[in-house]
Amino acid sequence: MDVMRKPNALAAGFYLLTHLVTGLFWFTLTLVLTVVGFATSVLWVGLPILWLAMNAGRAGASIERSWVRVALRTDIPSPYRESVQGSVWQKWKQQFTDPATWRDLGYLALAVPVGAVEFSALIAMWTVVGALAAVPFWISDAPFAVVVGEVWTINSFYSALPVAAVGLALIPFALWGTRWMGALHGGLARAMLGPTRADQLAVEAERLQSSRARGVEAAEAERRRIERDLHDGAQQRLVAVAMGLGRAKSKMDSDPEAAAALIAEAHADAKLAIKELRDLARGIYPSVLGDRGLDAALSALAARVPIEVDLQVDVDPRPPTAVESAAYFTVGEALTNITKHSNGTKATVRVNRVETGVLVEVTDNGQGGAELKPGGGLAGLADRAATIDGVVVVVSPVGGPTVIRAELPCAW
Repeated sequence: MDVMRKPNALAAGFYLLTHLVTGLFWFTLTLVLTVVGFATSVLWVGLPILWLAMNAGRAGASIERSWVRVALRTDIPSPYRESVQGSVWQKWKQQFTDPATWRDLGYLALAVPVGAVEFSALIAMWTVVGALAAVPFWISDAPFAVVVGEVWTINSFYSALPVAAVGLALIPFALWGTRWMGALHGGLARAMLGPTRADQLAVEAERLQSSRARGVEAAEAERRRIERDLHDGAQQRLVAVAMGLGRAKSKMDSDPEAAAALIAEAHADAKLAIKELRDLARGIYPSVLGDRGLDAALSALAARVPIEVDLQVDVDPRPPTAVESAAYFTVGEALTNITKHSNGTKATVRVNRVETGVLVEVTDNGQGGAELKPGGGLAGLADRAATIDGVVVVVSPVGGPTVIRAELPCAW
Protein backbone atom coordinates (compact mmCIF):
# COMPACT_ATOMS: atom_id res chain seq x y z
CA MET A 1 0.00 0.00 0.00
CA ASP A 2 1.27 3.45 -0.84
CA VAL A 3 1.51 5.29 2.47
CA MET A 4 2.79 8.59 1.02
CA ARG A 5 0.59 10.04 -1.70
CA LYS A 6 0.36 13.69 -2.69
CA PRO A 7 -2.65 15.22 -0.97
CA ASN A 8 -5.54 17.02 -2.61
CA ALA A 9 -4.93 20.79 -2.54
CA LEU A 10 -8.36 21.64 -1.11
CA ALA A 11 -8.16 19.02 1.65
CA ALA A 12 -4.56 19.96 2.44
CA GLY A 13 -5.46 23.65 2.60
CA PHE A 14 -8.33 22.98 5.00
CA TYR A 15 -6.07 20.86 7.17
CA LEU A 16 -3.29 23.46 7.29
CA LEU A 17 -5.77 26.19 8.20
CA THR A 18 -7.34 24.23 11.06
CA HIS A 19 -4.22 22.46 12.33
CA LEU A 20 -3.10 25.54 14.27
CA VAL A 21 -6.36 25.59 16.26
CA THR A 22 -6.45 21.85 17.00
CA GLY A 23 -2.74 21.82 17.75
CA LEU A 24 -3.13 24.69 20.21
CA PHE A 25 -5.93 22.83 21.99
CA TRP A 26 -4.04 19.54 22.37
CA PHE A 27 -0.77 21.28 23.22
CA THR A 28 -2.39 23.33 25.97
CA LEU A 29 -4.26 20.34 27.39
CA THR A 30 -1.27 18.00 27.49
CA LEU A 31 1.13 20.70 28.70
CA VAL A 32 -1.06 21.68 31.64
CA LEU A 33 -1.70 18.06 32.64
CA THR A 34 1.99 17.12 32.30
CA VAL A 35 3.26 20.09 34.30
CA VAL A 36 0.68 19.57 37.04
CA GLY A 37 1.39 15.83 37.07
CA PHE A 38 5.15 16.23 37.48
CA ALA A 39 4.69 19.01 40.04
CA THR A 40 2.48 16.83 42.23
CA SER A 41 4.18 13.48 41.57
CA VAL A 42 6.03 13.66 44.91
CA LEU A 43 2.63 13.44 46.61
CA TRP A 44 1.57 10.49 44.40
CA VAL A 45 -1.39 12.57 43.32
CA GLY A 46 0.47 13.44 40.17
CA LEU A 47 0.68 9.86 38.90
CA PRO A 48 -3.00 9.68 37.89
CA ILE A 49 -2.64 13.15 36.36
CA LEU A 50 0.40 12.02 34.36
CA TRP A 51 -1.53 8.94 33.27
CA LEU A 52 -4.33 11.27 32.12
CA ALA A 53 -1.80 13.46 30.30
CA MET A 54 -0.35 10.47 28.47
CA ASN A 55 -3.78 9.24 27.45
CA ALA A 56 -4.78 12.75 26.35
CA GLY A 57 -1.62 12.88 24.25
CA ARG A 58 -2.39 9.48 22.74
CA ALA A 59 -5.96 10.53 22.02
CA GLY A 60 -4.78 13.69 20.29
CA ALA A 61 -2.18 11.76 18.31
CA SER A 62 -4.76 9.15 17.26
CA ILE A 63 -7.13 11.86 16.04
CA GLU A 64 -4.21 13.47 14.23
CA ARG A 65 -3.36 10.18 12.48
CA SER A 66 -6.94 9.93 11.26
CA TRP A 67 -6.92 13.54 10.05
CA VAL A 68 -3.60 13.09 8.28
CA ARG A 69 -4.84 9.89 6.63
CA VAL A 70 -7.98 11.56 5.31
CA ALA A 71 -6.74 15.06 4.49
CA LEU A 72 -3.10 14.46 3.55
CA ARG A 73 -3.38 10.88 2.21
CA THR A 74 -0.61 9.67 4.49
CA ASP A 75 -1.29 6.38 6.23
CA ILE A 76 0.32 6.18 9.67
CA PRO A 77 0.25 2.77 11.40
CA SER A 78 -0.20 2.63 15.15
CA PRO A 79 3.23 2.73 16.84
CA TYR A 80 2.21 1.55 20.31
CA ARG A 81 3.48 -1.58 21.97
CA GLU A 82 1.02 -4.38 22.54
CA SER A 83 -0.87 -3.81 25.77
CA VAL A 84 0.32 -5.92 28.69
CA GLN A 85 -1.97 -7.95 30.90
CA GLY A 86 -1.51 -7.01 34.52
CA SER A 87 -2.18 -4.45 37.17
CA VAL A 88 -2.96 -0.78 36.62
CA TRP A 89 0.58 0.07 37.69
CA GLN A 90 2.07 -2.27 35.06
CA LYS A 91 -0.09 -0.75 32.34
CA TRP A 92 0.82 2.77 33.48
CA LYS A 93 4.50 1.86 33.51
CA GLN A 94 4.28 0.44 29.99
CA GLN A 95 2.68 3.62 28.66
CA PHE A 96 5.23 5.77 30.49
CA THR A 97 8.21 3.84 29.08
CA ASP A 98 6.80 3.50 25.56
CA PRO A 99 8.80 5.85 23.29
CA ALA A 100 5.71 6.35 21.13
CA THR A 101 4.00 8.14 24.03
CA TRP A 102 6.73 10.74 24.21
CA ARG A 103 6.89 11.13 20.45
CA ASP A 104 3.15 11.87 20.56
CA LEU A 105 3.72 14.57 23.17
CA GLY A 106 6.64 15.94 21.16
CA TYR A 107 4.50 16.17 18.04
CA LEU A 108 1.75 17.97 19.93
CA ALA A 109 4.35 20.38 21.35
CA LEU A 110 5.54 21.16 17.81
CA ALA A 111 1.97 21.57 16.58
CA VAL A 112 1.77 25.23 17.65
CA PRO A 113 4.97 26.62 16.06
CA VAL A 114 4.70 24.38 12.99
CA GLY A 115 0.99 25.15 12.63
CA ALA A 116 1.67 28.88 12.92
CA VAL A 117 4.29 28.77 10.18
CA GLU A 118 2.06 26.68 7.90
CA PHE A 119 -0.98 28.88 8.57
CA SER A 120 0.98 32.08 7.87
CA ALA A 121 2.59 30.71 4.72
CA LEU A 122 -0.73 29.47 3.35
CA ILE A 123 -2.55 32.74 4.10
CA ALA A 124 0.28 34.82 2.61
CA MET A 125 0.48 32.72 -0.55
CA TRP A 126 -3.25 32.78 -1.29
CA THR A 127 -3.58 36.43 -0.22
CA VAL A 128 -1.08 37.42 -2.89
CA VAL A 129 -2.97 35.40 -5.49
CA GLY A 130 -6.35 36.79 -4.45
CA ALA A 131 -5.11 40.38 -4.17
CA LEU A 132 -3.60 40.38 -7.66
CA ALA A 133 -6.69 38.76 -9.19
CA ALA A 134 -8.98 41.32 -7.49
CA VAL A 135 -7.10 44.49 -8.54
CA PRO A 136 -9.39 45.27 -11.55
CA PHE A 137 -12.47 45.31 -9.29
CA TRP A 138 -11.30 47.98 -6.86
CA ILE A 139 -8.63 50.03 -8.61
CA SER A 140 -11.19 52.28 -10.35
CA ASP A 141 -12.55 53.46 -6.99
CA ALA A 142 -9.15 53.79 -5.33
CA PRO A 143 -7.96 57.31 -4.48
CA PHE A 144 -4.62 56.55 -6.09
CA ALA A 145 -3.13 55.04 -9.23
CA VAL A 146 -0.26 52.60 -9.61
CA VAL A 147 2.42 53.72 -12.04
CA VAL A 148 4.79 51.09 -13.41
CA GLY A 149 7.72 52.80 -15.04
CA GLU A 150 6.65 55.44 -17.54
CA VAL A 151 4.53 53.30 -19.83
CA TRP A 152 1.90 51.66 -17.62
CA THR A 153 -0.53 53.37 -15.30
CA ILE A 154 -2.97 51.12 -13.43
CA ASN A 155 -6.06 53.17 -12.62
CA SER A 156 -8.97 51.39 -14.32
CA PHE A 157 -10.54 47.97 -14.82
CA TYR A 158 -8.96 47.34 -18.22
CA SER A 159 -5.53 48.66 -17.30
CA ALA A 160 -5.46 46.26 -14.33
CA LEU A 161 -6.35 43.15 -16.32
CA PRO A 162 -2.69 42.14 -16.82
CA VAL A 163 -2.25 42.23 -13.05
CA ALA A 164 -5.28 39.95 -12.66
CA ALA A 165 -3.82 37.66 -15.32
CA VAL A 166 -0.64 37.39 -13.28
CA GLY A 167 -2.72 36.51 -10.21
CA LEU A 168 -4.64 33.82 -12.12
CA ALA A 169 -1.37 32.46 -13.51
CA LEU A 170 -0.09 32.05 -9.97
CA ILE A 171 -3.02 29.80 -8.97
CA PRO A 172 -1.34 26.55 -10.19
CA PHE A 173 1.79 27.49 -8.24
CA ALA A 174 -0.32 28.20 -5.14
CA LEU A 175 -2.06 24.85 -5.52
CA TRP A 176 1.29 23.13 -5.90
CA GLY A 177 2.60 24.97 -2.83
CA THR A 178 -0.43 23.90 -0.80
CA ARG A 179 0.00 20.28 -1.80
CA TRP A 180 3.75 20.50 -1.13
CA MET A 181 3.19 21.86 2.39
CA GLY A 182 0.58 19.17 3.00
CA ALA A 183 2.96 16.43 1.85
CA LEU A 184 5.75 17.89 3.98
CA HIS A 185 3.53 17.94 7.05
CA GLY A 186 2.39 14.38 6.29
CA GLY A 187 6.02 13.28 6.27
CA LEU A 188 6.63 14.99 9.61
CA ALA A 189 3.52 13.39 11.12
CA ARG A 190 4.49 9.96 9.85
CA ALA A 191 8.03 10.31 11.23
CA MET A 192 6.83 11.33 14.70
CA LEU A 193 3.49 9.55 15.05
CA GLY A 194 4.30 6.34 13.23
CA PRO A 195 6.44 3.35 14.21
CA THR A 196 10.20 3.76 14.04
CA ARG A 197 12.40 1.75 11.72
CA ALA A 198 13.40 -0.45 14.65
CA ASP A 199 9.73 -1.11 15.47
CA GLN A 200 9.00 -2.03 11.86
CA LEU A 201 11.98 -4.39 11.75
CA ALA A 202 10.87 -6.00 15.01
CA VAL A 203 7.36 -6.57 13.64
CA GLU A 204 8.80 -7.95 10.39
CA ALA A 205 11.14 -10.26 12.30
CA GLU A 206 8.25 -11.53 14.40
CA ARG A 207 6.16 -12.12 11.29
CA LEU A 208 9.01 -13.98 9.58
CA GLN A 209 9.64 -16.06 12.69
CA SER A 210 5.97 -16.99 12.83
CA SER A 211 5.85 -17.87 9.13
CA ARG A 212 9.00 -19.98 9.42
CA ALA A 213 7.55 -21.81 12.42
CA ARG A 214 4.38 -22.50 10.47
CA GLY A 215 6.51 -23.71 7.57
CA VAL A 216 8.40 -26.12 9.82
CA GLU A 217 5.13 -27.45 11.23
CA ALA A 218 3.74 -27.86 7.70
CA ALA A 219 6.87 -29.74 6.61
CA GLU A 220 6.67 -31.99 9.67
CA ALA A 221 2.98 -32.71 9.00
CA GLU A 222 3.84 -33.51 5.37
CA ARG A 223 6.61 -35.88 6.50
CA ARG A 224 4.21 -37.69 8.84
CA ARG A 225 1.65 -37.97 6.05
CA ILE A 226 4.22 -39.49 3.70
CA GLU A 227 5.35 -41.96 6.36
CA ARG A 228 1.75 -42.93 7.10
CA ASP A 229 0.89 -43.38 3.42
CA LEU A 230 4.02 -45.47 2.84
CA HIS A 231 3.40 -47.63 5.89
CA ASP A 232 -0.33 -48.12 5.43
CA GLY A 233 -0.34 -48.28 1.65
CA ALA A 234 2.58 -49.21 -0.57
CA GLN A 235 4.57 -50.94 2.17
CA GLN A 236 1.69 -53.25 3.07
CA ARG A 237 1.10 -54.11 -0.57
CA LEU A 238 4.79 -54.87 -1.16
CA VAL A 239 4.79 -57.12 1.90
CA ALA A 240 1.75 -58.90 0.45
CA VAL A 241 3.57 -59.27 -2.89
CA ALA A 242 6.61 -60.80 -1.17
CA MET A 243 4.46 -63.21 0.84
CA GLY A 244 2.44 -64.19 -2.21
CA LEU A 245 5.55 -64.85 -4.26
CA GLY A 246 6.99 -66.91 -1.39
CA ARG A 247 3.86 -69.04 -1.20
CA ALA A 248 3.87 -69.40 -4.99
CA LYS A 249 7.52 -70.52 -4.91
CA SER A 250 6.71 -73.22 -2.37
CA LYS A 251 3.83 -74.51 -4.49
CA MET A 252 5.56 -74.23 -7.85
CA ASP A 253 6.41 -77.98 -8.04
CA SER A 254 3.54 -79.51 -6.06
CA ASP A 255 0.61 -77.35 -7.25
CA PRO A 256 1.45 -75.29 -10.38
CA GLU A 257 -2.12 -73.97 -10.76
CA ALA A 258 -2.26 -72.60 -7.21
CA ALA A 259 1.19 -71.10 -7.73
CA ALA A 260 0.02 -69.38 -10.90
CA ALA A 261 -2.99 -67.94 -9.03
CA LEU A 262 -0.74 -66.65 -6.27
CA ILE A 263 1.61 -65.08 -8.84
CA ALA A 264 -1.35 -63.39 -10.53
CA GLU A 265 -2.53 -62.04 -7.17
CA ALA A 266 1.00 -60.78 -6.38
CA HIS A 267 1.16 -59.14 -9.80
CA ALA A 268 -2.10 -57.28 -9.12
CA ASP A 269 -0.83 -56.16 -5.71
CA ALA A 270 2.42 -54.99 -7.31
CA LYS A 271 0.49 -52.84 -9.81
CA LEU A 272 -1.57 -51.35 -6.98
CA ALA A 273 1.62 -50.61 -5.05
CA ILE A 274 3.08 -48.87 -8.10
CA LYS A 275 -0.09 -46.80 -8.46
CA GLU A 276 0.00 -45.83 -4.79
CA LEU A 277 3.67 -44.89 -5.04
CA ARG A 278 2.91 -42.83 -8.14
CA ASP A 279 0.08 -41.03 -6.35
CA LEU A 280 2.33 -40.46 -3.35
CA ALA A 281 5.08 -39.01 -5.54
CA ARG A 282 2.52 -36.81 -7.26
CA GLY A 283 1.44 -35.55 -3.84
CA ILE A 284 5.04 -34.64 -3.00
CA TYR A 285 5.92 -32.96 -6.29
CA PRO A 286 4.29 -33.98 -9.58
CA SER A 287 6.77 -34.69 -12.34
CA VAL A 288 4.69 -32.86 -14.95
CA LEU A 289 5.03 -29.69 -12.86
CA GLY A 290 8.80 -29.88 -12.95
CA ASP A 291 8.94 -30.89 -16.63
CA ARG A 292 6.29 -28.68 -18.23
CA GLY A 293 5.29 -26.04 -15.69
CA LEU A 294 2.11 -24.84 -14.03
CA ASP A 295 -0.13 -24.70 -17.10
CA ALA A 296 0.33 -28.37 -18.00
CA ALA A 297 0.29 -29.54 -14.36
CA LEU A 298 -2.92 -27.68 -13.53
CA SER A 299 -4.54 -28.85 -16.76
CA ALA A 300 -3.81 -32.46 -15.79
CA LEU A 301 -5.10 -31.77 -12.30
CA ALA A 302 -8.31 -30.19 -13.57
CA ALA A 303 -8.90 -33.13 -15.89
CA ARG A 304 -8.94 -35.55 -12.95
CA VAL A 305 -11.63 -33.80 -10.86
CA PRO A 306 -15.31 -34.70 -11.48
CA ILE A 307 -16.52 -31.08 -11.91
CA GLU A 308 -16.23 -28.50 -14.67
CA VAL A 309 -13.10 -26.37 -14.29
CA ASP A 310 -12.50 -23.13 -16.18
CA LEU A 311 -8.71 -22.78 -16.07
CA GLN A 312 -6.56 -19.80 -17.07
CA VAL A 313 -2.82 -19.74 -16.40
CA ASP A 314 -0.50 -16.87 -17.34
CA VAL A 315 2.79 -16.96 -15.43
CA ASP A 316 5.45 -16.69 -18.14
CA PRO A 317 8.33 -16.68 -17.47
CA ARG A 318 8.18 -19.57 -15.03
CA PRO A 319 8.31 -18.63 -11.35
CA PRO A 320 10.68 -20.33 -8.88
CA THR A 321 10.04 -23.96 -7.99
CA ALA A 322 8.75 -23.18 -4.49
CA VAL A 323 6.19 -20.73 -5.88
CA GLU A 324 5.08 -23.18 -8.57
CA SER A 325 4.65 -25.91 -5.97
CA ALA A 326 2.65 -23.64 -3.63
CA ALA A 327 0.39 -22.53 -6.48
CA TYR A 328 -0.16 -26.12 -7.65
CA PHE A 329 -1.09 -27.47 -4.23
CA THR A 330 -3.30 -24.45 -3.50
CA VAL A 331 -5.36 -25.21 -6.58
CA GLY A 332 -5.30 -28.95 -5.84
CA GLU A 333 -6.54 -28.55 -2.25
CA ALA A 334 -9.17 -26.03 -3.33
CA LEU A 335 -10.54 -28.37 -6.02
CA THR A 336 -10.52 -31.26 -3.55
CA ASN A 337 -12.55 -29.22 -1.06
CA ILE A 338 -15.01 -28.24 -3.78
CA THR A 339 -15.63 -31.84 -4.84
CA LYS A 340 -15.85 -33.20 -1.27
CA HIS A 341 -17.55 -30.49 0.74
CA SER A 342 -19.06 -27.62 -1.24
CA ASN A 343 -21.50 -29.49 -3.50
CA GLY A 344 -20.27 -27.24 -6.29
CA THR A 345 -20.51 -28.17 -9.94
CA LYS A 346 -18.13 -25.63 -11.47
CA ALA A 347 -14.88 -24.00 -10.48
CA THR A 348 -12.96 -21.11 -11.97
CA VAL A 349 -9.19 -21.12 -11.57
CA ARG A 350 -7.05 -18.07 -12.39
CA VAL A 351 -3.28 -18.15 -11.95
CA ASN A 352 -1.69 -14.93 -13.13
CA ARG A 353 1.59 -13.16 -12.90
CA VAL A 354 1.44 -9.84 -11.04
CA GLU A 355 4.09 -7.27 -10.25
CA THR A 356 4.99 -8.80 -6.90
CA GLY A 357 4.63 -12.51 -7.69
CA VAL A 358 1.92 -15.03 -8.56
CA LEU A 359 -1.76 -14.53 -7.79
CA VAL A 360 -3.96 -17.65 -7.48
CA GLU A 361 -7.76 -17.38 -7.33
CA VAL A 362 -10.13 -20.33 -7.15
CA THR A 363 -13.88 -19.64 -7.22
CA ASP A 364 -16.70 -22.17 -7.03
CA ASN A 365 -20.50 -22.12 -7.14
CA GLY A 366 -20.91 -24.29 -4.04
CA GLN A 367 -22.72 -23.77 -0.75
CA GLY A 368 -19.93 -21.78 0.94
CA GLY A 369 -19.00 -21.89 4.60
CA ALA A 370 -15.32 -22.80 4.09
CA GLU A 371 -12.98 -21.69 6.90
CA LEU A 372 -9.28 -21.64 7.70
CA LYS A 373 -9.60 -24.01 10.65
CA PRO A 374 -6.45 -25.12 12.48
CA GLY A 375 -5.43 -28.54 11.24
CA GLY A 376 -7.63 -28.32 8.14
CA GLY A 377 -6.57 -28.51 4.53
CA LEU A 378 -6.97 -24.78 3.93
CA ALA A 379 -4.90 -24.00 7.02
CA GLY A 380 -2.24 -26.30 5.62
CA LEU A 381 -2.22 -24.25 2.44
CA ALA A 382 -1.78 -21.08 4.47
CA ASP A 383 1.14 -22.68 6.29
CA ARG A 384 2.71 -23.80 3.01
CA ALA A 385 2.32 -20.30 1.55
CA ALA A 386 3.79 -18.76 4.71
CA THR A 387 7.10 -20.55 4.06
CA ILE A 388 7.63 -18.20 1.09
CA ASP A 389 5.97 -15.20 2.79
CA GLY A 390 2.74 -15.80 0.92
CA VAL A 391 -0.78 -15.15 2.13
CA VAL A 392 -3.94 -17.24 1.68
CA VAL A 393 -7.35 -15.57 2.10
CA VAL A 394 -10.67 -17.44 2.10
CA VAL A 395 -13.94 -15.59 1.48
CA SER A 396 -16.82 -18.04 1.79
CA PRO A 397 -20.18 -16.69 2.96
CA VAL A 398 -22.92 -19.20 3.69
CA GLY A 399 -24.67 -19.92 0.41
CA GLY A 400 -21.53 -19.22 -1.61
CA PRO A 401 -19.66 -18.50 -3.69
CA THR A 402 -16.31 -19.39 -2.18
CA VAL A 403 -13.17 -17.53 -3.26
CA ILE A 404 -9.73 -18.79 -2.26
CA ARG A 405 -7.03 -16.25 -3.01
CA ALA A 406 -3.31 -16.89 -2.58
CA GLU A 407 -0.68 -14.20 -3.06
CA LEU A 408 2.74 -15.81 -3.53
CA PRO A 409 5.58 -13.28 -3.72
CA CYS A 410 8.62 -13.82 -5.94
CA ALA A 411 11.07 -11.84 -8.03
CA TRP A 412 10.84 -11.99 -11.82
